[in-house]
Amino acid sequence: MLSNSINTNAGAMVALQNLNATNSQLAQTQNRVSTGLKVGSAKDNGAIWAIAQGQRSESQALNAVKDSLARGQSTLDVAMAAGESISDLLVQMKEKALAASDEGLDTDSRGKLNEDFKALRDQIGKVIENAQFNGTNLLDGSIAGLSALANSDGTSTLTVASEDMSLGGSITTIGSTDTIGTVTTAADMIDTIEDSLDNVNAAITRLGTSSKAYEIHATFVSKLQDTLDAGVGNLVDADLAKESAKLQALQTRQQLGIQALSIANQQPQSILSLFR
Repeated sequence: MLSNSINTNAGAMVALQNLNATNSQLAQTQNRVSTGLKVGSAKDNGAIWAIAQGQRSESQALNAVKDSLARGQSTLDVAMAAGESISDLLVQMKEKALAASDEGLDTDSRGKLNEDFKALRDQIGKVIENAQFNGTNLLDGSIAGLSALANSDGTSTLTVASEDMSLGGSITTIGSTDTIGTVTTAADMIDTIEDSLDNVNAAITRLGTSSKAYEIHATFVSKLQDTLDAGVGNLVDADLAKESAKLQALQTRQQLGIQALSIANQQPQSILSLFR
């Protein structure tokens, strides 16, 4: 034992080691308090950090899913609004056709009804032409359908078939040149309009169902993202109440360690008394 050596001060070395350990713990605790994280980097806990990064990646990817669903839902909502306008136009066109089918109506009045009918017919085309969102139109037959991301790795999508409501098509069976200029054409047009109206209303219903599905999935994705974020927090967030108490304790230990080191450094001076 070298307790009386001027070359080696064992007590000071022990006190210094303890002080260094306290300073290291204090720095770690101060970092947790300042960042709010108990695992801020891979150096703190490599396994937990890697798990947290994976969950963060999935949570961030869900932002793209939410954006995709929002665009899809907006596109569907625009298509539904246009479809409802077309349905309203068909109702008005049926009224014109029914009035024009009256055999007691004079030619001039039938002509005016025919002009109104053609204006409503052409308006359907304008509605369809403008029924687009972000360049996507579900009503003009330009695309087969609409797809939106459904999960964070892009392996699943929500797909909606388009509803081509163009004049002369399978849904809106009224032709782009159809008129009600005679009693016969007006009478025949009533059935055509009724068929078109049934088809359009059915298509709107399908679009509405799809829009609701997008809304439900968007709500689920938002909840999933919140759950992932909460899970990451459970893994890496520091308990600030606990860290605050630990910080005060370590600060006290640091002061005591400094004092202990100071006392140990004074030990070799006692040797001088042996030579007086």
